[in-house]
Amino acid sequence: MALTDTAIRKAKPGEKLVKLTDEKGLYLLITTNGGRWWRFDYRFDGKRKTLSMGVYPDVTLADARGRRDDARKLVANGIDPGENRKAQKAARDERAANSFEVVAREWFGKHSPNWAKSHADKIIARLENDLFPWIGGKPIAELRAPELLGCLRRIEERGAIDTAHRALQNCGQILRYAIATGRAEHNIAADLKGALPPAKSGHFAAITDPEEAGKLLRAMDEVSAGFVVKCALRLAPLVFVRPGELRAAQWCDIDVDAAEWRYLVTKTKTEHAVPLSRQALAILAELRPLTGRGRYVFPGARDSDQPMSGGAIGMALRRAGYSTRDEHTGHGFRAMARTILHEGLGFDRDVIEHQLAHKVPDALGAAYNRTKFIKHRREMMQQWADYLDRLKAGEEALLEPVNFG
Repeated sequence: MALTDTAIRKAKPGEKLVKLTDEKGLYLLITTNGGRWWRFDYRFDGKRKTLSMGVYPDVTLADARGRRDDARKLVANGIDPGENRKAQKAARDERAANSFEVVAREWFGKHSPNWAKSHADKIIARLENDLFPWIGGKPIAELRAPELLGCLRRIEERGAIDTAHRALQNCGQILRYAIATGRAEHNIAADLKGALPPAKSGHFAAITDPEEAGKLLRAMDEVSAGFVVKCALRLAPLVFVRPGELRAAQWCDIDVDAAEWRYLVTKTKTEHAVPLSRQALAILAELRPLTGRGRYVFPGARDSDQPMSGGAIGMALRRAGYSTRDEHTGHGFRAMARTILHEGLGFDRDVIEHQLAHKVPDALGAAYNRTKFIKHRREMMQQWADYLDRLKAGEEALLEPVNFG
């Protein structure tokens, strides 16, 4: 006799399992603690098997019968419902294991140890804030270009065009990794080329006019800032390295006798040599009694075992009255030196580019050599420091064009 909802509701648990039989192999088991479980018995390849159909009342009598009928159709077609369920679960697990977020985090874990921490932090924040909430759970092989474009449009709508382009670039890298590891077949990021408006120029604000540079140097001398930060600010234009490299400078890399600072460039993982002028050495000598016992030349204010904050130089420049968005940034000292040294003072472009640790391919294919032009670079760095002193003093600081011969 077929079951009814009324019979199910009236049934009480007993000291043993209570079995309420429906039709065609479907029945309800009532446990001693009142739990009600649907079961379906069937035969496959001559063996009796049982399949769970859910819990009553979440699965109603009608729902349980529908599931039973679906299972009976599989048996009729030579498919074991139990094995079919296992295969579907395995497929779901595989799709979840190969979701965009899982693959992206795996890609990030492989590559981030080779990046500067600040760069890695920006990438993972971009993924977590702008991509994972919408497409993170999507199997990467099933991700479609319109879905990715939707994420990029959200970034674009808040005015962060450059961030949208960087997010697309990261997605392209992740998808290439997925293809290489056998979890995707097509890089949909490549299909979105041209879908975003052009990114704005990424140049850092910089003062490159000699007279304005002199005003900046004077303002920097007068700014109210901590001694460590002020020393870093004074040293920045003399060495014109990347701000992250300056703040992470370590005493063990500075050779006072050789008047040279050598370190590993975070962006290219190449060794770089910075000749130190007399002025730069004087700043370091002034600072050494305070921080010389520690690891970092410019330690953090709260934790001396960490380098100075990444925003310290920018904050000092703003206190000096300069907008780091429109006028001058910590990175701007590189553009200042590059422009004035070449256009104003006539130094050879290749000498300058090597001092900036830029790749400068030559006829022999040597992209960068830390010691190339080192003699000329030493002379240039000292002349540059002397020139900055004259700019700061407000003097007419023009030099004859340089010819190293």
